[in-house]
Amino acid sequence: MARVKGGPRAHARHRKVIKAAKGYYGRRKSCFRTAVQAVEKAGQYAYRDRKVKKRTFRALWIQRINAAARLHDMTYGAFMHGLSLTGIELDRKALSEIAIHDEAGFAAIAKQAAEALKNKAA
Repeated sequence: MARVKGGPRAHARHRKVIKAAKGYYGRRKSCFRTAVQAVEKAGQYAYRDRKVKKRTFRALWIQRINAAARLHDMTYGAFMHGLSLTGIELDRKALSEIAIHDEAGFAAIAKQAAEALKNKAA
């Protein structure tokens, strides 16, 4: 029986890695050995940053809500506490969108939160 070498399989594997390295700079895109390292590292960054993206967006939404709440003489913390007292259950992403696109709507929500804080203090 003839000896079978792994030519087609190895070629397919190399082609897959080189295709994944498309757009990289220098030898990282054309030399298999360095392309393997570059693609592997890119995968690590991608995995890590899928988690980081969630944190980053949450921080962005909080900054937007804080800025909008301060226009109504409240801090972010006081605004969120007032929302919990009123029982309004909107997530930060939705509140951020309301703050950007519907100022009158956010003003109404802020007013309810402020009244709830006033009632609690009294």
